[in-house]
Amino acid sequence: MNVRQLDISRRTIAVAAALIGTVSLAIGAHAALNMRSLDAAKAVSTEQVTGSLGQTSRLALVIGNGHYPDANAPLTQSINDARALSSALRKNGFDVDMVEDASKDDMVRAVNRLKSRIHRDSVVMLFFGGYGVQAGRESYMLPVDAVIWKESDVRRNGVSIEGVLEMMKEQGAKAKLVVVDASRRNPYERRFRSYSHGLAPISAPDNALILSSASPGKVADDGKGEHSVLVSELLNNLNTKAGAEAVFNKTRVAISRASEGDQVPTVSSSLQEDVQFSEAGG
Repeated sequence: MNVRQLDISRRTIAVAAALIGTVSLAIGAHAALNMRSLDAAKAVSTEQVTGSLGQTSRLALVIGNGHYPDANAPLTQSINDARALSSALRKNGFDVDMVEDASKDDMVRAVNRLKSRIHRDSVVMLFFGGYGVQAGRESYMLPVDAVIWKESDVRRNGVSIEGVLEMMKEQGAKAKLVVVDASRRNPYERRFRSYSHGLAPISAPDNALILSSASPGKVADDGKGEHSVLVSELLNNLNTKAGAEAVFNKTRVAISRASEGDQVPTVSSSLQEDVQFSEAGG
């Protein structure tokens, strides 16, 4: 090997060593960047988990059904009630899903959306305004596309209030609040013999509070106001610092007194600890 060849070999070795060093540095930097990204992701994930564990979610499904083809006139109050109550609940920190003039599919999808968002620290509220019918000692919310000619149609086309409550329980909701403004005389009542007026008693599962606009088996008149009597009184009491059970009971007493006993809402409670509607009250 001559001197020139030796010099070229030395230069080749030097260039190769430099390339190897550069590649090693790049690999090290990439690994370090990946580690930092992973650490950052872990930090964000931990922060999100910690935050969610430290907060109680407040969820509400509000359904206002007013335009039933079988009815002589629309239930305008139900739509007004749903909008007003949704606004009041949002101001009090509830994440509200509001549905108007819901078909059976609309109602099922809304209940499934609610189901997907419930966890063990959730306070969950259901409001339904519209027509309700009892069948087989169970109370059903009727969608606007319900076709009701016999009792089995109620079970097939309606959405069970007890079924929604059971779903909330299975999902582990911390507290379950239900307001049902559906004890109206409806256009289906003369179509099957076993029909009973109003709604059936709605039993409260663990940690539940239920307000219904009338006593079981009774019907209530809508009146002529912008809102139903039930929702008007509920809105009057909603923003107080009183707990939910006190709010429902105040609403019940106010309606009973104003109607001189003709309309007596029902409150059923199995709450183990009270729930505040107003965040300021909590």
